[in-house]
Amino acid sequence: MVTVNLGILHYVLDHIYGAFVHRTKISPPFFSRGWEGVFRTPCDEQLIDALPPESHNARVAFLTPKSVPPQRMACVVHLAGTGDHTFERRLRLGTPLLKENIATMVLESPFYGQRRPMLQRGAKLLCVSDLLLLGRVTIEEARSLLYWLEYEAGFGKTGVCGLSMGGVHAAMVGSLHPTPVATLPFLSPHSAVVAFCEGILKHATAWEALREDGAAQKAALTLEEVRERMRSVLSLTDVTRFPIPKNPQAVIFVAATDDGYIPKHSVLELQRAWPGSEVRWVTGGHVSSFILHNDEFRRAIMDGLNRLAWKESPL
Repeated sequence: MVTVNLGILHYVLDHIYGAFVHRTKISPPFFSRGWEGVFRTPCDEQLIDALPPESHNARVAFLTPKSVPPQRMACVVHLAGTGDHTFERRLRLGTPLLKENIATMVLESPFYGQRRPMLQRGAKLLCVSDLLLLGRVTIEEARSLLYWLEYEAGFGKTGVCGLSMGGVHAAMVGSLHPTPVATLPFLSPHSAVVAFCEGILKHATAWEALREDGAAQKAALTLEEVRERMRSVLSLTDVTRFPIPKNPQAVIFVAATDDGYIPKHSVLELQRAWPGSEVRWVTGGHVSSFILHNDEFRRAIMDGLNRLAWKESPL
């Protein structure tokens, strides 16, 4: 009788998918136009000026239960993972939650969907600075949406979730938000360093273009020096350096046992940095879990919201 190690199978599936998508010439690598200067933390007007014109206007899709007042509902803002250009996948995740009186608001990320710059192909950002700008703008927009849901629309509970890159952004939003929110990162690292320097996406990064761009700005760099520079720049995204959320018990990470993109240690680093948070493991890799474990993601959303107090009595 032949036995199959499913963990290895899931891990190999991630690498086959990564090899097909990232090591072939089907699409360009990430950051093929180099570093594009130094990232700075600007005020709102400067953020708008830094964005490509296509990204100036944000879009959301909004699903709410029928005939339920907002104060008796929760709403979760769903942030985009890498390559999630449309609303559909996140709406499919959120639609079954309507019967639990949980609304879904889906944000289209800058550089994605209709906000994608004309010269960008697919999800492959042209410059390293684009990744940092995408994250900063997504965080500010998500925080604004949460404020509107809480103080303008009057929802009784709120949360933020995301898968992969969207989970990193969700963790940042939950950390920085001034009131307790359910924070639900799915299949997410603690930092973009892990994704681009350790996981499969390192094979989708234009290291030679980054080396050449760095050489044009200063002395010639080796590829190892370029990778170290990338680690230094992307350390800005290390969520373990962010404040602990107001209610860490309402933070639930869902991670995969055999993820070729996100190593286990990365998930556990953030869980340790936020005492009281919870990690739940699903059997599979990054790709298979994305496909097969939506029920686990929904359960985490419901449980995270249940750990929050109602802002107003639902009675």
